This record gives sequence, C-alpha cells and structure tokens, in this order.
Amino acid sequence: MKYKISIEKVSNVDEIREYWTKDDYIRLLKKFDFPDAEESNPENLRELLFMAISDFEPSEAAQLVLDYKLGEQLSEGQIEQISNDMLIDTVCEEYPEMELQAPLFHVNQLLFKAFNGKFPSSSATIINCSITPVNEAADSKLSKKSVLRLLNDGLSERNIVKRLFEEQMNGNAEFPEAENIIWNLEVSENDHFKITTSGNLIKKEEVIASEWEKEIEDEED
Repeated sequence: MKYKISIEKVSNVDEIREYWTKDDYIRLLKKFDFPDAEESNPENLRELLFMAISDFEPSEAAQLVLDYKLGEQLSEGQIEQISNDMLIDTVCEEYPEMELQAPLFHVNQLLFKAFNGKFPSSSATIINCSITPVNEAADSKLSKKSVLRLLNDGLSERNIVKRLFEEQMNGNAEFPEAENIIWNLEVSENDHFKITTSGNLIKKEEVIASEWEKEIEDEED
C-alpha cells in the first residue's frame, strides 16, 4: 500500500513533562521523606520534589528514582551501577535493553533538572507529520514498525536506525525493535501522527525530507 508522508514539525526536547503524573510526584516525594505530599498544591509538586531530591547525594537520589520507576525490572546491583554511571554518561542512549531506554531517559532528565545539570543531559525527538494512504478508501491504521518503514526514505543515510536496522527498515526482516525505537505513537484526526523517540536514535537534523511517497506491505492481522 502506498502512503504520502508530510513532515509538519520536528522538535528536539530535553524532557517530556506529561510523562510524570501527579501521583508519580507524590509517591516520589514520599521516597524522599517529604511529609504530607498529598496535601500539597498539585502545581507545586514538581518544584517540591526537586527541593527534596537536592537534599540527597546525586547517586543516592538516582537510586531512589530508579528503584521507583524500574525496581521490578532491575536488580539492586543494576540500579546501583546505573546510578553511578548516570553521573558520567547518558546511560539511556546506549542501554542494551532497548525497552528500558525510554524510562531511563525520563529518570535521567528528571535528575538533570533537579540537580541543575550535574547529570549529563539527553534528548528526545518529536516528529509531527501526516501519513495518508494514496488510496483514500484504504485503512490507515499503522503500527510502529510500519511508521518507521515509511519514515525511512525521509531520513539521512547517517541515521543510526537506518544503519543498524537496514533490513528491518526496508521490510526484509522482522522488526520487534520498532516497539522500543518509537517510545510513543499518537494518532489524531486527519491522519496526523505524533512520534516520540530518542534524540540519539533519530536526530532532528536527520529528518531531511519534508514530503514523499512510499509503498510498504500491508499489515498482517
């Protein structure tokens, strides 16, 4: 099936505020021994958390946030190791288990903001685009792997996803990694897509085309 892809906006951001909820802030405040977090003004919870976090040593604070967010996926030893590594490197960009790269990014950037830059900063890329079937009667429901394959022709040859997953991006191999390359995929009316991914995997300047057409195989049921 052939699609028309039109890039509307590509943004590079150093945090995604909506990732952390009011409930997250309250639970984290409790982990940092802040009393009566539930009674605080919701608008102040983020700043209160930053104040509470800054009373701890950076590596200790990292351990607490990592335990809150990834305590069920990581061992105590892994959390301790990552909390130390985060102070010298952007672990989230190269962590071998791709499904953890997104939550590690959000943890990293929360700590980066709370400690005013003591942690190295990372980034996310947000691509706003429209993906429209050339045949208007066609079903335009697309998976993450199909969206990546459609984006392929609009990306620079330097792009790391194109280089590491060439066969998958060209539709010649299974592509389970797509679920974790695209962190979040939102679809709104009129075939508008909001794609959130790592700023390391797809850099803003690597989206080099604004409009193109591409044909990919139909999704299997």
